[in-house]
Amino acid sequence: MKEKTDLETPGQEWKKRPPLKEELARFLGTFPDKVLFLTLTGLWFLLFHLFGNSTFGYTDTSSLFGWLDYDYGMKAGDEHGYLVPFAFLALIWYEKKRFMEVKKEQWWPAVVLVLIAIGVHLVGYRVQQVRISVIGFFLGWYGIMGMVWGPAWMRAVFFPFILFAFCFPIGTLADRISVPLRLLSSVITEDVSNLLGIKVIRNGTMLSNLAGDYRYEVAAACSGLRSLIATLGIAIVYGFLTFKTAWRRGVMVLSAIPLAVAANVTRLMMIIFAGEVFGQEGGTYVHDSSILSMVPYLVAFFGMFLIAHFLREDRGKERKRSVPDDPENGEELLEKEEVSRD
Repeated sequence: MKEKTDLETPGQEWKKRPPLKEELARFLGTFPDKVLFLTLTGLWFLLFHLFGNSTFGYTDTSSLFGWLDYDYGMKAGDEHGYLVPFAFLALIWYEKKRFMEVKKEQWWPAVVLVLIAIGVHLVGYRVQQVRISVIGFFLGWYGIMGMVWGPAWMRAVFFPFILFAFCFPIGTLADRISVPLRLLSSVITEDVSNLLGIKVIRNGTMLSNLAGDYRYEVAAACSGLRSLIATLGIAIVYGFLTFKTAWRRGVMVLSAIPLAVAANVTRLMMIIFAGEVFGQEGGTYVHDSSILSMVPYLVAFFGMFLIAHFLREDRGKERKRSVPDDPENGEELLEKEEVSRD
């Protein structure tokens, strides 16, 4: 007589999870034309390694990847580019069952996307703007996936693939984004403070009170650009894992922008409150505190979860579909549901 282990439940034997190697083999087995995909991907990467960069004034390399490595190492705020490929693979693996079920077939019309990507790269190479070539690289690689595995795969992998947008080096373009963010956050902070009875005077991005007890400049580092990037990344991942419909995912991603602004305003309000009570040093302490700087992120994440709650997909319809066609069995299941509710 077989003895049951502690992991077994009555009437059901515990099923041991297959080893990682077996799971990986089963997952990769659902992908046809792997040799073709690896060959095209290898040639695509080789093209951008040999002829990806035409600007040698910053770093002496013809490789797009060498230029990206240089840029990520030189400019703060772009380091997350190193992590994006791992995040992309982690999402694919986490949702491997969904991707295993996707229909995969060769779809040669996607070669048009690859040709467009080559044109984009040629423009970037000619005008010596490597960032344009970065767009061409990822656009072409997405097209290669479509050529080998078809439009269904392109639709399924679209949202995870958006993460590669975070590989785009912002660099000096950050000023064009951070300046409007700084001004917007300053204006909202002034309005909210005055609404709460705290008289705040704003001069551009400078915030102070009438008595002159404190004076804070919303500098570039406080623009909220980093929180915007972090919130956008989490919104893409959370939207992909939570929803199946494209419009819900889109709303989740777009909501990251006002949520990031709200998070930055929360941080500025915390500094203003501390300045009102403890003076200039109090606000400076809040600004420099690594623990208190996490509070605005909690505001953004809570808002994200709240939006996801209102956007939640109707699970009731799925339960109705799961009821078998047999009326007797269906009635039994409905009766059990009513008993469980009572």
